[in-house]
Amino acid sequence: MAMQPITLTSGMRANLVSLQSTNSLLETTQKRLATGKKVNSALDDPVAYFTAVAHEQRAADLASRKDEMSEAVQTIKSANTGIESINTLIQAAKSLATAALSADASGVESLFTQYQAVLSQIDFMSEDSGYKGVNLLAGTSTVMTVSFDELGDSFLSMSGFDATALTGLSLTDADWLDTGEISRTNVEGAISALDQAKNTLRTESSKLSNNLAIITARQEFTQGMINVLKDGAAGLTNADMNEEGANMLMLQTRQALGTTSLSLASQAAQSVLRLF
Repeated sequence: MAMQPITLTSGMRANLVSLQSTNSLLETTQKRLATGKKVNSALDDPVAYFTAVAHEQRAADLASRKDEMSEAVQTIKSANTGIESINTLIQAAKSLATAALSADASGVESLFTQYQAVLSQIDFMSEDSGYKGVNLLAGTSTVMTVSFDELGDSFLSMSGFDATALTGLSLTDADWLDTGEISRTNVEGAISALDQAKNTLRTESSKLSNNLAIITARQEFTQGMINVLKDGAAGLTNADMNEEGANMLMLQTRQALGTTSLSLASQAAQSVLRLF
């Protein structure tokens, strides 16, 4: 004997469809409240979802560039620290040369030995002023390029300079003694070269400061762009929690009313059952 299909009354079917719709909306609202987003996948809103993903990806790329800029800033600071220390050594060397002008032969010999030691320390200082393998005091062959945008089309290139004593700063190590007597020409030449070296370092320090200002400005701009992109992505996908909370209360009320209505619609069928 074939089973007869269950037939619902029109009232019961209408109430059931309404209740199913309410339950579906409840699930959607619960998901939004749980995740804080109104667009969780491309199925929710393809245009908003993929636009937000593009914003987030660009923000991530810019964040990576911002990290590169931070490393470039440290490289410049390292070079500038080296310049400041070399300036201190140059001042010490000038003091030795100035003292030699009024010293006797033995004193000049001792001062010249100390002067040579200072020149060696300038070379060491120049060699030790690198950061993560990049040394802007190692010569013009050193070039550091900092990219600012995600594609690398916007960038800043910086060339290093030679800060070694004899080759880069053109200091002189000519002997201060000539046949046992002080060579004032050599001493005064050393003093003049030291003054010129200070001017050279001042110029190079100014270049570093200018490049540092550019990179710092780009860092601030990049952070601003990252914030704009993230805010844009959030505006496309984030849910209004106040609105979703109100929707939840309304849907829960509708669900309760739908259940009651379905129960009332089924009472007619139940009254027939009582006849048996």
